[in-house]
Amino acid sequence: MQSRHPTSAIVVGSGIVGAATAYFLAKRGIAVRLIDATAPAAEATGAADGAVSVASKRPGPMMRAALKGVALYGQLADEGLFAGAFKRRSTYIVASSEEECAVLEAHATALAGAGVRIETLTGANLTSRFAVLSPEARMAVEVHGEGHAIGYQIVHRLLSASGICVERGTRAERLLQDVGAERLTGIATNRGNLSADVVVLAAGNGSADLLGLSAVLTPRKGQLLVTERAPALNASMPGAIMSGRYLLSKGSQKAGHSAPARGLGLVIDPLVTGQFLIGGTREDFGDRQSNDIDAITRILTDAVTLIPGLASLRLLRSFAGVRTAVVDGLPLVGRIPGMQNGFIATGFEGDGICLGPITGKSIVQTICGETPDIDLSPFDPARFSSWGVAA
Repeated sequence: MQSRHPTSAIVVGSGIVGAATAYFLAKRGIAVRLIDATAPAAEATGAADGAVSVASKRPGPMMRAALKGVALYGQLADEGLFAGAFKRRSTYIVASSEEECAVLEAHATALAGAGVRIETLTGANLTSRFAVLSPEARMAVEVHGEGHAIGYQIVHRLLSASGICVERGTRAERLLQDVGAERLTGIATNRGNLSADVVVLAAGNGSADLLGLSAVLTPRKGQLLVTERAPALNASMPGAIMSGRYLLSKGSQKAGHSAPARGLGLVIDPLVTGQFLIGGTREDFGDRQSNDIDAITRILTDAVTLIPGLASLRLLRSFAGVRTAVVDGLPLVGRIPGMQNGFIATGFEGDGICLGPITGKSIVQTICGETPDIDLSPFDPARFSSWGVAA
């Protein structure tokens, strides 16, 4: 068995999961080399909506993990690491049709059953609480105790606090395995071989080729928009809005539901800058690096329908990002099958910002032989039989 106190580690990928893993390793005095094919937060982390939220999670392991994730953000903000980078606020899930109301009622019951503090708002109560909301909104569920964080800012905090310098432009090409043993000796890269006691893969879609998981991991595109500043309208919103259709696009209302080729939901988040972040899509096709006019038009139309005041604002930026999804809807977090000292943490799709820090902490606890803060058994990579780890 591997030592419970490794002295060195290689972490592949400097998005939020890799940065958090490196941070918690460094806190224990473990020497870390953090490598990335491009740059920190250059992929999914830099193109995320920033929701630190349990509001849309399905009942079960993702909801339980998200509750732990939100709590850790609050703790790290109070301790100073995330101070000023984590904005506490509620999420309002808004339903505007009979179908959305039915889904939202069931989802609210599930949230309450998991111990989430919620409040259902209708009629005059909804109008009073959220005056800028369109009359088309039939009901809303306020999910208390949530927040927002910008991914690249969190990565910067983690790396600065740990003193780790990312080795940019270093592409992992294959895993190096100890012949005759269930152990990795390191990573072969385009800049030479690296050795360490422990290897952690947090490379998102880049993990598929390293591990032969192209049939398990899939890229999923999301498109997001940012408006100009509107301080008065921003201040009038008591929290972020999530449309009931977002639950439909994500499949939160039914375990095992798979996302359609293009799922259109709606999230409107009032940022600390006075701007609004508006999203988004969940797409299994199309140009991964660009926006398209159809998606942007539909997102903006739906946003103005819910918050009419947005109609007078200019759109400053539209951008797209590619997240890593797993075919069964759960991330891969844990030991690489057959490798005592190899670990993987990927496949969070749109939940990486929320779950990144708690996942990094839990992986490090596992590496050190401790019970992790979140139960990783539902995310065990061994649930898939096809692994192509090459020495």
